[in-house]
Amino acid sequence: MNFLEKLKKLDLDLPTPTAPGGNYVSINIRNDVAYIAIQFPILNDQYHYQGRLGGELSTRDGYNALGICSLNVLSQISTISSIDQLVGLNHLDIYYQATAGWDEGARLADGASDLFVQVLADKGRHSRAIFGVERLPKNFGVGLTATCTIANTSLCQTCISAQ
Repeated sequence: MNFLEKLKKLDLDLPTPTAPGGNYVSINIRNDVAYIAIQFPILNDQYHYQGRLGGELSTRDGYNALGICSLNVLSQISTISSIDQLVGLNHLDIYYQATAGWDEGARLADGASDLFVQVLADKGRHSRAIFGVERLPKNFGVGLTATCTIANTSLCQTCISAQ
């Protein structure tokens, strides 16, 4: 089953890729490694899950928000290559903003990890780091960056995604 068939089976849609929020590209490839800039819980230009975990947002909200961020990562990859060319996800950096005392980062981060493994199977397994930060742009509760390895990068359309 290819990637798009898997998404359909899981009743998931790939969102429209988000544009960079500044003077950078959303995805960049060096050799066969793709670096995906931070993705936020944005679906088709609509902001979701703004606020602090433990305050306006529950851990479950954060988990779901990271699912959206993960779909945005896949959407960025699809702008330069077929997801079927993905050798594997390498590493995730997960950022969150929370109230003092909130300490459920591992459960939160599973929102990204679970989606990637569900959609990509073994290719979705990865290492990860979790960072609590004072503030994220637009008051998003979470953000996600990723690195992955892509086969045949010479066939990639471009290293710059949606402008």
